[in-house]
Amino acid sequence: MFAVVHHPDYVAPATARSGYQWNKNGLVHHLLADGRDAIDWHVPEPMPIAHIEAVHDADYVAEVVAARVPPHKERRIGFAVTPLVARRAQLVPGGTWLAALLALQRGFAANNAGGSHHALADCGAGFCVFNDLAIVAVRLIDEGRVSRVLIVDCDVHQGDGTAALTAGRPGIATYSIHAEKNFPARKARSTVDVGLPDGVGDEGYLAILSETLVPMIDQFSPDLILYQAGVDPFEGDRLGRLKLSAAGLLQRERFVAGLAIDRAVPLASTLGGGYGLDAMEVARRHVASMLALGTAFTERPMPNRQKRITRA
Repeated sequence: MFAVVHHPDYVAPATARSGYQWNKNGLVHHLLADGRDAIDWHVPEPMPIAHIEAVHDADYVAEVVAARVPPHKERRIGFAVTPLVARRAQLVPGGTWLAALLALQRGFAANNAGGSHHALADCGAGFCVFNDLAIVAVRLIDEGRVSRVLIVDCDVHQGDGTAALTAGRPGIATYSIHAEKNFPARKARSTVDVGLPDGVGDEGYLAILSETLVPMIDQFSPDLILYQAGVDPFEGDRLGRLKLSAAGLLQRERFVAGLAIDRAVPLASTLGGGYGLDAMEVARRHVASMLALGTAFTERPMPNRQKRITRA
C-alpha cells in the first residue's frame, strides 16, 4: 500500500478556450480507485498564503486568490483564473506538501496533481498558476523538516519557474531533463540542466538520465526528492518531442525509484504534464507512472533513513 493525495476540487470546470484537460486528475483518481486496495488516500488542505508568498509576489498571490488575474497574465497561464481555479491553485501546493510529509514518514507518496514548474514569481505560465514544487521545497527548508531538497524534473519541458524561484536558496537543488527545443523558448538555469535533442528515444534517454542524475544525487545527498513525473516525453504526447515508449516511461520510473531506495532518500512525486486528444489515454499514462513508482517502494524495503530527517 502506498499513499496518494487527492482532493475533489483538483477537478475544476473547464474554462473557455482552454487547452488544458481539466478532467485529467479526476480520471486518474477514478482509475486508481477502481478496485485497487493498494492505495491509501489522503485529502490535503489549501497551502497557507504566507507560504505561497514565500516564493511568489504578494500582489500576484492576491490577484489569484481574488480571481482577478489580469488578462495578460491569464494568457500566459493558458486559462482564466475563476474562483474554482483559484481554490485549486491553493490546494495543489497543499497536496504536494502533504505528499512530502507522507514520503518522509513512509518513503514514498504521490500527489495526484502538481508539478506546476512554469509558474514564476509574479505570473503563472504554461498551465501553471502557483509553483507547488518551489513552495514546498522552501517551506521544508524554512521549517527545518529537512536540510537538503532535490527537485528532479523529468517533464518534457524545462522546469524554468522552479529553477528561477529556488535559485540561490540554501539547501535546494534542481535537476531538469527535457527537450531542448520545446517550451519554454527562454530557458532558466537549473543546478543541472540536460537538454535533449528531439526524438532521443528510450535507450538514449535512459543512458543520459543515468549519466547525469546519479552523480548529482550522490554529490548533493538530498534528504528528500520532489519528483516532477510528467509523462509528456511519451512518443504519442501532443506536446512532447522525445519519443519515449510506454515501456521506456516505466523504465524511467523504476530507475528513479531505485536510485531513491538504494540511497534511502524519501521521494514525493507530482503528476506533471501529459497531453493528448484522448483524456483517458493520458490518464492511463499517469496511472502507470504512479503505480510503477509506488510498486517499487512497496516491493523493496528502504534502508534506515531516520538519520537523514531533521524533523518530520
